[in-house]
Amino acid sequence: MPRLRSQIERAGRKNDEGIESPETRLKTFIDKFEPGRRKLIRAVRSELRKSIPSANELVYDNYNFFVIGYSPSDRPSDAIVSIAAGASGVNLYFLQGADLPDPHKLLLGSGKRGRYVRLDSVSVLARPEIRALLMAAIAHSKSPFRDGVRGRLVIRSVSARQRPRRAPER
Repeated sequence: MPRLRSQIERAGRKNDEGIESPETRLKTFIDKFEPGRRKLIRAVRSELRKSIPSANELVYDNYNFFVIGYSPSDRPSDAIVSIAAGASGVNLYFLQGADLPDPHKLLLGSGKRGRYVRLDSVSVLARPEIRALLMAAIAHSKSPFRDGVRGRLVIRSVSARQRPRRAPER
């Protein structure tokens, strides 16, 4: 059965029992956003996959936000960074951001732990200061990321009720 499951996950469709693959479910979550935001979320996801290929992607389609967390394990508490998207925009959220060196003062927020960077485009991730924050977050991780292992996509939570994923029309 594990072989069949991995084939279904790669194919991105339903299996014989009608169970959707994680990739198919992820696509439906992202498709709730307006076209520009969908494109940004997918581009940021692609860049983070390249940057941290061994990270598991933990997906939450919650009431307030759609989130993809990047973790060396299946435990949400091990996640180091996440994409957080809502009607107001897309952010790169550093879960231990308050402890990261931020000499350029890029991190926003005032929580005890988390900080974020607004993402207007995927090019923000290529900035050296943002790359340095990501590398610091990886180095700061409590659990190590394994080399040579491809991370999994895990749908962790889907809320029945959700705020709109598109900005109100004016």
